[in-house]
Amino acid sequence: MLRLFVLFLLLSAWVTPACATVELALGNQAPAAISEVYYRDGISFLAIDDVLPALGLSGRWDSVAHVYTISTPYGIASISPGSQYLRMGGRFVPLKNSPRFIDGRLRVDETFVSEQFPALLGLSVYYRNLNPQAAPPAGDESSLDRFFSFLLQKKEATNGPALRGVVIDPGHGGQEPGSLGLGGVKEKTVALDVARALEKQLKMQLGIPVYLTRDTDYALSSEQRLEPATRSDVDVLLQLHAQASPHAETSGMFLFVRPQEEFEGGAVPAEQGGSMHLAKSLQKALLKQGLPVARIVPAPLLPLGRGNLPTVLVEMGYLTNAADVALLTQPEARNRLVLALYDGLKTFADEQKENLQ
Repeated sequence: MLRLFVLFLLLSAWVTPACATVELALGNQAPAAISEVYYRDGISFLAIDDVLPALGLSGRWDSVAHVYTISTPYGIASISPGSQYLRMGGRFVPLKNSPRFIDGRLRVDETFVSEQFPALLGLSVYYRNLNPQAAPPAGDESSLDRFFSFLLQKKEATNGPALRGVVIDPGHGGQEPGSLGLGGVKEKTVALDVARALEKQLKMQLGIPVYLTRDTDYALSSEQRLEPATRSDVDVLLQLHAQASPHAETSGMFLFVRPQEEFEGGAVPAEQGGSMHLAKSLQKALLKQGLPVARIVPAPLLPLGRGNLPTVLVEMGYLTNAADVALLTQPEARNRLVLALYDGLKTFADEQKENLQ
């Protein structure tokens, strides 16, 4: 109960509605005041249903397709929670920050409101945040940063099985479907399907504990996703995602790791850390199964957290590419992916065990 209370306090501090007001207007019209401004990850988010009337536009949420459509003078534009693109006709426009549900409403970041969307439509927009979120001083860690660092510290063991326990985090869920692809396939669905199959394989072959951050279709906060990694028997955190692209021919996998691994006594570059070792083991196993891995990318992604627990975010393919969709949705093909992930995890664990002996 104490841990849940601490998580609640951190979440309350991390995602809070501000007392600030945003002024928004189309051209030289009188500005409308939007008082419901949320800060998340240092970014201001506004409800799309508040933004559109101020710009003389309208839109609606499709709860079946999990898409928000916007009526514009140039046709219908659409966005979806977790997606990195706005779609207008056959065009896919990259977004700086994905739309997301916060407190029950779909929200977009202020660069979408003040820059990207107006530029796309050729609109002149007045935007003013009357109380912008101040950036933290250089080198100053937030309480959430410190919490992530504590959460993901690896617990060393000198005996027992080569791999004591694994956390598998299928991305998105609930009102956040993630990327949307061909035939309406959703990232949240394929990620959970692969996670469940990998969980079964690990339990059958190794008989070790496997913790899914979610086992059905519901949304999680970042703290909830990382909390299972605090368990003393967890040696690996594997996060499963998929992507979308405006180009149907774009395909392949990417493996993301932290840019550095942090220990109590300091930090080392990604190349020297356990996450990179795990990523290379996974890459080798995937290639052995004939599954293309574009590259391993050190990146400061929030889902990776901080610390030194071996952690890899696997972008399993592009849901806008027919071959990748087949890999992620057809049982026989998906089994190849699951076996490759299992082999990569086992090889990593065996090599780690040898290093300790």
